[in-house]
Amino acid sequence: MRIAVYGGSFNPPHVGHAMVAGWLRWADRADEVWLVPAYEHPFDKPNAPFEDRLALCVELAEAVGPWVRACPIERDLPRPSYTIRTLDHLATRHPGASFRLVVGADVLAEAPKWRAWDQIAATYGPILVGRAGWPVPDGAIAFADVSSTEVRRRVAAAGSIEGLVIAKSAARIAEIYSSFGSSPRKPTAS
Repeated sequence: MRIAVYGGSFNPPHVGHAMVAGWLRWADRADEVWLVPAYEHPFDKPNAPFEDRLALCVELAEAVGPWVRACPIERDLPRPSYTIRTLDHLATRHPGASFRLVVGADVLAEAPKWRAWDQIAATYGPILVGRAGWPVPDGAIAFADVSSTEVRRRVAAAGSIEGLVIAKSAARIAEIYSSFGSSPRKPTAS
């Protein structure tokens, strides 16, 4: 079983995330795609509460297909949350699976700042994904120019997010992010 670990803030998840998840399966990059929302951002960016983002990832997974699921693993791991720790934990819990990390072109420049990036690259063979406005990695395609930042900005301005998020989640996203504006509060530790 080839599992693409698609981690991120998902603050909130949007149709770009759905397209990437679909592409990973349709282009035979993975058998399953696991959406793994970060419990907290390692570079201290504020996020909506984890449980809200996880629930939105569940809705997005259901919209894309049965081979996509939301994985809450980072809720149970020590903080701060490091990608290598998450991947190692998943590999230990699922020894028959082959895990690969999904990395967007927009975060490639930050990868050297990650804990144990060389080990991640060697052990979990990153699948590179293009994003509009960034150089497209070899073997990838650029996806729609949709961002969580734009979704939050539109919600803060009482604008429409139609077409940027899956329809099932639009009202919930508007409710969650209207109280946070374009910079949602950082979750409290539990």
